[in-house]
Amino acid sequence: MILWYAVVTIVVALAGASLCLIAALRKRGPDDFTMGATLLVALLLLVQIVISIVAPFTGNSATGDPLEFWMYLVVAFLLPPGAGFWALVDRTRWANLVLSVVHLAVAVMVYRMLVIWG
Repeated sequence: MILWYAVVTIVVALAGASLCLIAALRKRGPDDFTMGATLLVALLLLVQIVISIVAPFTGNSATGDPLEFWMYLVVAFLLPPGAGFWALVDRTRWANLVLSVVHLAVAVMVYRMLVIWG
């Protein structure tokens, strides 16, 4: 893992969580902004998967348990598309609350992956 990239992912996930929470509190359904934030987090996690595959070949290997790291990464990557699908099916404000919780979970999981890696 690259420290600055993990920090960017955490910041974007927290910003997405705030955006989705505000939309939920305003009793709005999912829109382009909340779904876009979820898509951005998913893309950042996809790039993290590529980084995690390439990093050991450049001498930046994990010091913690690789299985635990990869399980965190795979689950974190699957959360945004699952929540995005939920938001497309359930077009109520509760979908934004689900998106907000998923963004918070991704931020915590990326932090945990950073701890496991280094």
